[in-house]
Amino acid sequence: MIARALWTVAPGRCEIREEGLPPRAPDQALVRTLATGISRGTERLVLQGRVPESQHAAMRCPLQAGAFPFPVKYGYSAVGVVEDGPAALLGRRVFCLHPHQDRFLAPAAMCIPVPDGVPDARAVLAANMETAVNILWDARPLAGERALVIGAGVVGLLAAALLARMPGMEVAVCDLDPRRRALVESLGATFVMPEEAPGERDLIIHASADPAGLRLALTLCAFEARIVEASWYGTREAVLPLGEAFHAKRLSIVSTQVGAVAPAMRGRRTHGERMALALSLLADPRLDGLLGPLTPFAALAESMPRLLDASPEDGLAPPCPVITYGG
Repeated sequence: MIARALWTVAPGRCEIREEGLPPRAPDQALVRTLATGISRGTERLVLQGRVPESQHAAMRCPLQAGAFPFPVKYGYSAVGVVEDGPAALLGRRVFCLHPHQDRFLAPAAMCIPVPDGVPDARAVLAANMETAVNILWDARPLAGERALVIGAGVVGLLAAALLARMPGMEVAVCDLDPRRRALVESLGATFVMPEEAPGERDLIIHASADPAGLRLALTLCAFEARIVEASWYGTREAVLPLGEAFHAKRLSIVSTQVGAVAPAMRGRRTHGERMALALSLLADPRLDGLLGPLTPFAALAESMPRLLDASPEDGLAPPCPVITYGG
């Protein structure tokens, strides 16, 4: 069987390559892809060849092919239907951490069933929702806290949506683009521009991928506040003013990364259980506002640089591009 997959082959350049799939092993599932999602922040670094050499192993996707910087087959948000495999999965829709490819083989254990109430396009948010869940496990929010999320990308918005579900939680989302206001408010949070950002925050989640956002966070903290750093900068450095009120206020900066289950739940939840939880949390129609534009897989190679542009021409475009697969 011949499959087609997207490969990043040089800075800013992709191509679709054909490859033969080997016979399916007993512990594998053959998946026909229905949709994939693009994680703009991470996949932009890959497209630009800016994954640091020291992080090549940590950044490797479970089913990635090739190696950083190029050529590499990358991506981790695939939704498809199992055409061949274990009886328990046969004919079912599943989510899998797999690159952009129209058919693929994957370990059956990595194919997590998609709940009936979650449509294909929304299910591509599972990897980002899993990240948001892990962020909250690292943040350990408390009912009634004053929280601020800096950065209205996919991960920031999903984290804000989860925080807004907590009793008495006051949640604001700070972003440079005022056109994100309606989307933020639809998720139960308040939108603010940086100059309007409220101070005395008990919990700040930084997800803007810009060191300026982290510096802003330090100025908005209450006494003994927690900053959870969810951004990843690749080869860039983040310069911080730690000589001002950082010590006097006894502030904490905690890194969070989805590769490991957060300490609060480690040993109590597996990676598979965390992913299943993330998928169940996607049964929320409001999250459809995060999805788009829709792009056919056949056009992905030429469209990828535009889809990953930090400043797309249409500033109202939703933050998570969705790739559709016909047939």
